[in-house]
Amino acid sequence: MRLALLACLLSAAATAWAQPPNSDCATAALVCAQQPVGGDNTGANGTLPGFCPGTDNLLWYTFTTNSVGGPVQVAVEGIACPLVGGMDNELSLVVLAGNGSCTPASFTAVSACELDSMAFAVTTQSLMPGTVYWVVVSGAINDGALIAAQCGFSLTVSGPGVDVVGVDFTAGPDEEIPQGGAVQLDAQGGTTYDWTPTTGLSGNGIPDPIANPQSSTTYAVTTVIGGCTYTDSVSVNVIRLIEPPNTFSPNGDGRNDVWEVPGIQDYPGAVVMIYDRWGQRVFNSNGYREPWDGTRNGNPLSEGTYYYHIQLNPVEGRSDPYTGYISIIR
Repeated sequence: MRLALLACLLSAAATAWAQPPNSDCATAALVCAQQPVGGDNTGANGTLPGFCPGTDNLLWYTFTTNSVGGPVQVAVEGIACPLVGGMDNELSLVVLAGNGSCTPASFTAVSACELDSMAFAVTTQSLMPGTVYWVVVSGAINDGALIAAQCGFSLTVSGPGVDVVGVDFTAGPDEEIPQGGAVQLDAQGGTTYDWTPTTGLSGNGIPDPIANPQSSTTYAVTTVIGGCTYTDSVSVNVIRLIEPPNTFSPNGDGRNDVWEVPGIQDYPGAVVMIYDRWGQRVFNSNGYREPWDGTRNGNPLSEGTYYYHIQLNPVEGRSDPYTGYISIIR
């Protein structure tokens, strides 16, 4: 039992102090735009003199700029370090350009070196488009103590030079369609296209499915670019072209005597049909130039509930029929 417990403790200690996989340039961890990645330089080793003073326990990260290029902000947050007497647990960060050989002489700094024990960020100079850059995070050696801080943290890259969504990848502009209508979406810049939800879409895996949702819907589309997964969204707003009222009072007082349907005058091809509660048609009109006055063949209908079916037949494409009820109040 004692041997087993000792083996367990030794294993846990080895795991806690294991060297992080991104402790050198060749195994730098990929950072995607606007997507925080966690890090912990505990157990890391190696030095990179000449860029930040008094640093050790290096961790390496890499990112690729977008097709536009420009400045990039690299933020370090959530710094969590074990308390060590006489130390202030500072981390340092610098952004480097290089040729990919990972030799110290191949790197040049494209940002200042920043050191802090609290959350901080550095902003680079304007970077070249479509280019790989490196970020080095390390523990700053405290004055008077030859021990570099070993801490957990979160790293995020963002800014005009690296953002992908809305720059190199987009779900397309928001759209507006009539109820029952359809529109072709237009995502661009992806390598693959995975849409969600797929309800109301003609297909998935393509950049330009036809969208025919029954109600206003926001569609998200996901792609993978340079090993990073990005998602953008597009809203399809479904609007009602007309709003038929559900009551009118054909009593001859000159107020609300006919069933006016605002907006229907814009659809000269509209077909309007009205039925009583037994399903008998009491009114039919191709076009709605003369609003219904609550009669059938010139004879006044009794008070009660009637049902309408309106097919607008817009020239730009089909739309679902509008259905509902009307109450005659005399």
